[in-house]
Amino acid sequence: MNSTEEPEEPSKPSGGDRTLALAVCSAAIGGTFQYGYNISIINAPTSYIQSFINETYMERWGISLEAPQVTLMWTLIVSAFSLGGLLGALLAGPLAVRFGRKNSLLLNNSFLFVGAVLVLASRVAKSVEMILFARFLVGINSGVSMNVQPMYFGESAPKHLRGAVAFSSAVFTAFGIVLGQIVGLTELLGTEPLWPYLLASNALPGLIQLLTLPWFPESPRYLLIDRGDREACVRALGRLRGGEAPVLEMEEMLQEQQQQKSAALGSGSTASAKRPWTLFKDPDLRCQLRTVMAASSAMMLCGNDSIYFYAYYIFLAAGIPPAKIQYITIGTGASELIASILSNLLIERVGRRYLLVGGYSLMCIWTVVFTVALNLQMAYLSMACVFAYILSFGLGPAGVTGILPAEIFDQAARPAAYMVAGSCMWIGLFLVGMLFPFIVRSLGDFCFLPFLAVCLVSAVFLGLTLPETKGKTLAEITAEFDSKNGVKKERSGMQGEEPIGGDYQLGKACSFTSLTQDPDAKPDPGLRIGIDI
Repeated sequence: MNSTEEPEEPSKPSGGDRTLALAVCSAAIGGTFQYGYNISIINAPTSYIQSFINETYMERWGISLEAPQVTLMWTLIVSAFSLGGLLGALLAGPLAVRFGRKNSLLLNNSFLFVGAVLVLASRVAKSVEMILFARFLVGINSGVSMNVQPMYFGESAPKHLRGAVAFSSAVFTAFGIVLGQIVGLTELLGTEPLWPYLLASNALPGLIQLLTLPWFPESPRYLLIDRGDREACVRALGRLRGGEAPVLEMEEMLQEQQQQKSAALGSGSTASAKRPWTLFKDPDLRCQLRTVMAASSAMMLCGNDSIYFYAYYIFLAAGIPPAKIQYITIGTGASELIASILSNLLIERVGRRYLLVGGYSLMCIWTVVFTVALNLQMAYLSMACVFAYILSFGLGPAGVTGILPAEIFDQAARPAAYMVAGSCMWIGLFLVGMLFPFIVRSLGDFCFLPFLAVCLVSAVFLGLTLPETKGKTLAEITAEFDSKNGVKKERSGMQGEEPIGGDYQLGKACSFTSLTQDPDAKPDPGLRIGIDI
């Protein structure tokens, strides 16, 4: 009997892995890729858009704007992206609960397409306001995708691949940055006549997602726990695992579903998803929420985006001709991409906690060296610090931060947790974008010392509060946080049971009918669950 079953196993993993990999690419190309791409393409046409602002004002009012006024208008256009991202982060939770993870990503593209039309029409209409509103809509798109996509990945991947799949969000963000830098070259779309097409080029990845993502399944956890559709969950899980739904993975989801039903009955609530304010009121989630808020805020307040901004002046001081700096700048984005890919390979070996704390610790070191190099006017050492800082950021904080809410919150709290985390990220990005020019003006060559403080505090705080989540179920992770929260009570459905162990391999599968006939039925003891019975 064993000889008839074993030959079939090798073909299963390839089908499941292929489906999961293609679903990841389809979701990410219109998801976090857009965030990286859109923060990158706005840099190349800066001078052209500023000239357009002045020309438009001259045609309307007959007078030209002063340089500070043009800078103010440009700052508003840039800041509109962050404000839109904040709104998108707040919309992400309700959208993910109402329409599902996959459908939310598909609907999210409507903001992109409207923004692309506005940008293309802005020059003909001679309207700066259309550019500003377009960037606001693009920000909403990025805010939604930055929250919903990691949720979709974390709920669709098997436990032994959960970190690597979720970390791919950071890989695609870095890929978006690099591609945006390339497309913005003067040989391509980074010219005065073509800048509207550069800003509207973000519609192409959105179109690719619209054509491909509908062919892939919805998040199995969403289908089972939020919608209560057991059959759809089994079908989706079977497609993502290359044939049949693994028993252990289904048991864990059923256990979480039962726990949430018990918790809802105990509280007298009928809502399946929690609201952000309920997270702040729940003492059992206090440590988880504090950890996620600290990690999300630190990701934007650590100064990585400011390094990108400062890189131009560092390369100029190093003697690189201004016309060549655009090519060197591509190396900064490539550094983050390489680091993200490397971290993607390491995350299931090293763990989340070590990558996150280690990344911030390395950033502390490079900030000190960078400050010394700026004061001693050591241009080439400053250049090296730029690349080292970005590599350290991509190695840990860039990807691990987005994984945390998916791993340490249950299905009911996860959308709200992403809303809180996303709000912290976008507020941090807005503050850094608005305050960094003033910090440079006030502190000069010591302008990165505030970021040193952020990185140092983050490394210490996260090292003390964040447990390692690699390879652990939600029940095991929650138990560790319960000890930090001082929770002594027994959780219903979690006491008296052995934790579900083992990775969810494709050989550990059950039939469709055995999972859909009776919700309370025990798995058939004759089923093959990783061992021969």
